[in-house]
Formats: sequence, C-alpha cells, structure tokens
Amino acid sequence: MASVLDSVDQRTKLAGHNRMELLLFHFGSAQVFGINVFKVKEVVRCPEITKIPESHPSVVGVANMRGITISIIDLAKAIGTEPCKNIDDGFVIVTEYNRNIQGFLVDSVDRIINVNWSNILPPPKGSGDENYLTAVTEYNDKLIELLDVEKVLSEIIGQTMEMSEEVVDRTENFSEEVASSKRILVVDDSAVARKQIVRTLEQIQMECEVACNGREALTILQQYAEKGDVRESIAMVISDVEMPDMDGYTLTTEIRKDERLKVLYVLLHSSLSGISNSSMVEKVGANNFIAKFNADELATGVFEALDEARLVGVAA
Repeated sequence: MASVLDSVDQRTKLAGHNRMELLLFHFGSAQVFGINVFKVKEVVRCPEITKIPESHPSVVGVANMRGITISIIDLAKAIGTEPCKNIDDGFVIVTEYNRNIQGFLVDSVDRIINVNWSNILPPPKGSGDENYLTAVTEYNDKLIELLDVEKVLSEIIGQTMEMSEEVVDRTENFSEEVASSKRILVVDDSAVARKQIVRTLEQIQMECEVACNGREALTILQQYAEKGDVRESIAMVISDVEMPDMDGYTLTTEIRKDERLKVLYVLLHSSLSGISNSSMVEKVGANNFIAKFNADELATGVFEALDEARLVGVAA
C-alpha cells in the first residue's frame, strides 16, 4: 500500500497520447472504482476530522492538511451507497477539481493502472441520467467504474452558472457578424458540465451542439466538413480533456491534422490544472485553456475566440 501512496505525486504528470492512469479504490465491496491520477494530490490515512454543524450529509467534516483546511466527503454516501463504516481506518484521496481542493473518504485504496482512453467506454445504455458514472473500463477481468465527480461536487458544493452584469453587458455589443447562425460544439462526458457550459453560452446568445466524447465530436466535425467549409457551421470547439474513447488532447491533435478542420478555434475547458496540463495544451495545438468552472471566464474566452476567428476570416 505504501508504494501506491508514495507514487501518486510522481505519476500525475502523464497526459496526452490518449492514455491516462487510474487510482483504483473500494467502498467496502468487491466493486472497483477509479479516479484519474492527474487529479490526485496525495493519498493519506484518514486524518483527524472536525465535524461541522449543518453541513451537507455527505461531508463528514473538515481536516487540516499541510496547513490547508479541506472538506472531507464520504464519496460512497455521496453517490447513494453505504457510507464508510469505519472512518478511522479509511483513506482520504486528496484531489483538485474545478479550482478547489477536497478529500474523498474511501474504505481502501488498491493500485494505479495505466490505460488507453480508447478502452474507457461510456456507461451502459439504460443506466439513466441519475447515475454517477462517466465511464467504465476493464482491468484483470474486473469492471472499473469511473465516477462523475463533477456531478458529486455540484450537488454538495453547488456551482453558479450565472454571469456578472459586466459580462452580460458585453453581449449587447456582440455583433451579428460574430455570432451569426453558427454553433459552438461543446464536448464533455459529464452531463453536469455540459449543462453548465450550455447555460453560459445561452446567456451570450450562442447556440450549441453537444458531444459526449472526442470521438463523437470528431465525427460531427467531419460530417460538417464533408458539406463544405466547417466554419460556416461551427464557430469554435469547447472541449473537456478527460473523456472516454477519445480525450480532448487527442481530439485537438486530430483536428489539427485534418486540413478541413485545422482552422477551427479549440478551447480546452477542464478541471485538470497545473503546469503539465498547460504544456500539453500548447503541444497539441489548442488555442486556449480555461479551468472549470467560472461562467465569466468562459464567456470572456468565447468572446475573445469569436473575435479572433472573425478577424482571421476577414484576413482570409
């Protein structure tokens, strides 16, 4: 177990090449769950926890870790299963999502595995919108379930999708020439994240088309390209990084390799952060990166992208 915990920090730099590493964990049953190592800051034995009155039922309390007070969330309880039976014997996976640091309490931590995104598949059809899965994969003949952590955090912490008046006012100067009838292609495997992005874009009067992963998005773009100049239909692409089948880095690489698509503006919008991610954004040829989720920053990024695309079009 110590080797797993000690190796997390060194192995969080893997990104690109349509591969990822998963930290596997359990909730006290045979079912195995996974979380992207890139989002893991460290894994520790459950520290001393201070309970907070009137907190969310899934928040067991807060803990001081390395001088920072973070919320500790019973992840099993948050997704509607049996809560951690013995907190003192549990582990806390400290993660950074959407600019916040939080700890997820789990019963046990297993190992780290290296997988290809092409082997990570969307949840089975019929699983419904209320499930907490973003993807599944197999390892040693066992089903690994990847949880929609963004959905969990949205339900516990909440997330505003409303923009400030200052940014909304910019919409009034958003010219018809820039907006036109084009759509923005939104690519994200999380239903919660798609809703956040679409709601923001609706506030600046932009229409959206959505895709659940990079493979689906690439197919949509290729279909538009077969009909003519893709820019006549799609104004820009906003894509998550972590997605089953094809991740956002690989999607961007494929867009840049295709002569018909390479002119598209690609904005990567992810809960991943850090220097490693920024270098990958530059390497694959994305135009911009914005960390999830801030409605004002996303809207401003779209304004800048569409203005840039308009100027490129005029120059052409």
